[in-house]
Amino acid sequence: MVESETSGDTAQPWQSYHTAYTNAKAGMEGVDKEKVQRVVYEMSKGSKYFENEERKEAFIRQKVENLQVQCAKLTESDISNYQKVAEKRILELEATRDLSRVWLHVDMDAFYAAVETLSNPSLKGKPMAVGSMSMISTANYEARKFGVRAAMPGFIGRKLCPELIFVPTDFKKYTYYSDLTRKVFQRYDPNFMAASLDEAYLDITAVCKERSVTSEEIARELRAHVYEETGLTCSAGVAPNRLIAKVCSDINKPNGQFVLPNERMAVVTFISSLPIRKIGGIGKVTENILRGVLGISTCEQMLQKCGYICALFSQSTSDFFLSVGLGLGATSTPQARLRKSISNERTFSATEDEAQLFKKLEELAEMLSVDMQKEGLCGRTLTLKLKTASFEVRTRAVTLQKYISSRDDILKHAVKLLRAELPISLRLIGLRVSHFNEDRGSPSDPTQKTITNFIASKDSHKSSSFLLPDGTDNDPGQTSVNEASSSDYNEVSKVLGSDNCSFGEQSGNSILYNVTCMSNLREDEQLNSCKDEKLLWFDDYKCSICGIELPPSFVEERQEHSDFHLAEKLQMEESSIQPRSIMLSPSQIRKGKNITTQSKSKKQKLSRKEGRHMPIDYFFGKNAPSL
Repeated sequence: MVESETSGDTAQPWQSYHTAYTNAKAGMEGVDKEKVQRVVYEMSKGSKYFENEERKEAFIRQKVENLQVQCAKLTESDISNYQKVAEKRILELEATRDLSRVWLHVDMDAFYAAVETLSNPSLKGKPMAVGSMSMISTANYEARKFGVRAAMPGFIGRKLCPELIFVPTDFKKYTYYSDLTRKVFQRYDPNFMAASLDEAYLDITAVCKERSVTSEEIARELRAHVYEETGLTCSAGVAPNRLIAKVCSDINKPNGQFVLPNERMAVVTFISSLPIRKIGGIGKVTENILRGVLGISTCEQMLQKCGYICALFSQSTSDFFLSVGLGLGATSTPQARLRKSISNERTFSATEDEAQLFKKLEELAEMLSVDMQKEGLCGRTLTLKLKTASFEVRTRAVTLQKYISSRDDILKHAVKLLRAELPISLRLIGLRVSHFNEDRGSPSDPTQKTITNFIASKDSHKSSSFLLPDGTDNDPGQTSVNEASSSDYNEVSKVLGSDNCSFGEQSGNSILYNVTCMSNLREDEQLNSCKDEKLLWFDDYKCSICGIELPPSFVEERQEHSDFHLAEKLQMEESSIQPRSIMLSPSQIRKGKNITTQSKSKKQKLSRKEGRHMPIDYFFGKNAPSL
């Protein structure tokens, strides 16, 4: 709703009502978009969901207006100087282009729906959705022709397609078939990166060279083997980097493939006319900002407006945009790092029935315990996540005196956290355990010191340690309670904004953190803010940047979630610096200095360093997905 697509007296309210449901997925090319807009508008008007969408749109409008003001303040001299900075940066980015690797992105076709059809052949050829009247996880291609798609409430899907058949989700089944596909992927790249249950990135450079075959042949062979092993079809995209490979896999869906040659001219030509929304990390918010402020709708225009991009955005964000315009993306396999938390959550129809809520909590505790024991994890910070009927998100966390992993221990403390919120109407409950005992041989009671605790440097924990309720200092060999609580708080405040958050209660022998936040749009949006800070989904649902959980089937919601991190970055820049009217001296341009302060540069360098260590171990599907 940043810019109305209609004019005059003929405008209808639904024509400016844009949601994730109106964006086309594969198989939705011929859908009547206006009809979908009208149905979604009429079915959701006046609801809590509608109010939440309006808050999102208001946020987008405000971001666009703020940037438009900044843009209007730029003088011709400013623009000229920023243009020189941008051109220099483009040359530097171009020098990093790597055409030596061959990446393949494989994406299963309507995965959940295809698995259900395989189990029940009578569904073949009929419009079908996996999910319920509350929420659709996946729609098959027959249903997509009517505008039905993932993340759409089932009652809206039924309105669009009266013949729509609903099939309940069965994640054990989906995990089984996902494991079969991954066994095939491992034949071509033992270190493949699983982005979710139904998609993965493979570096096929070595296998192409060893077997002296083309990437096109490998893609075709892999798809054939997947079909032989599972009876399911998949689509593939091949390109010099992961960013473009993912775009390519969508071109000939379903059951097709597209190969982009490892040639600079081929990449530049391909990317030039590509809509920016096709790029991973650019969702609704980013699209509306770029279009509303700079009139950018294609990747080629990123380079044409490069001076303005460098003037209005931080270096990391502008680097990402310029890299997109050049068709640059990651070509190396990310390194692994230790897991920080493990979680499960469930979305359901809004209810205030306490019996149902406690039953959901019990199921989550059971699943979380199983997942933790599979990986040999014990933690002592338990976080309860709640989403109310009005889409307000709250988290409650308690840090315990001992490490836990059993169902009974998790449930005992989770029940206390939930009971404190009653009465309440909820549509989502989640549980997360963090602050792990990384030394599996250490005592389960973190206050029981070992000899190694006393050898650690005294200064290494001065700034973050404080007294536990029993009066003992934090162990230097373990993560402090303060660090654990800060992590929990930052995980929320990064996404929801610190202005809406408060915490700090103590209860008994544990420390209880109370964080109440309005999610508005922010839970749904995040930005892959630069090419060195790659956003991935741990365990198929957990954001690697902020920790927010979104089911793998919520493709558009994930896209919008990634989009938020850009908006958040812009908001921080607006409140902390005034960089856009600064004149650059010729010497600064020659040296390519940052416009931002030295401290900000250091922070950016640190974030880039951290961004290179991605938890690839999380992507090999040891556990069932948590939805």
